[in-house]
Amino acid sequence: MELAGKVLIAMPGMEDPRFAHSVVLICAHGPDSAMGLIINKPSEELDFQNLLKHLGIAPTVSARPISVRFGGPVERGRGFVLHSPDWQGAEASVMELPGGLRLTATLDILEALARGGGPEQALLALGYAGWGAGQLESEILRNDWLIADAGPDLIFDPADGAKWARAMRMNGIDPLTLSPVAGRA
Repeated sequence: MELAGKVLIAMPGMEDPRFAHSVVLICAHGPDSAMGLIINKPSEELDFQNLLKHLGIAPTVSARPISVRFGGPVERGRGFVLHSPDWQGAEASVMELPGGLRLTATLDILEALARGGGPEQALLALGYAGWGAGQLESEILRNDWLIADAGPDLIFDPADGAKWARAMRMNGIDPLTLSPVAGRA
């Protein structure tokens, strides 16, 4: 099952507090590993202006406010900009995702955003979620995650606190009716 471009919605029984009520966009998935970004948890440590200052990038007055998210527990010092396809940086630095989204992890996109340019839609994630061979599939079988499609309207929605319930409802599920306990029929 190919998961790149899909979102994982944490089920109510998710025991790992880092992923409780999270929505994760899967950016890469293969037999040996998977990588995704949590798209609904704001960073508690850093905002965009402070990140630019830390990186030595001087924003202009036209710099756009970009949300900084906790992308996951792996390499939390590494940043990823998930964005719409209307911006293209250095060819080697942009990863195309299913569904037309792009992922860039180089400073050129941050510099463009700091000048008021860059892609029309963007979110910045610090860190990522990573799984080893078979780990994600095992979590799905354990009923930790619901797999769903999601478009840019959900992914780039600034209302982070509402994304989990909205993702559930988009898939016909009322979050209030879910049980945190998995079962088999």
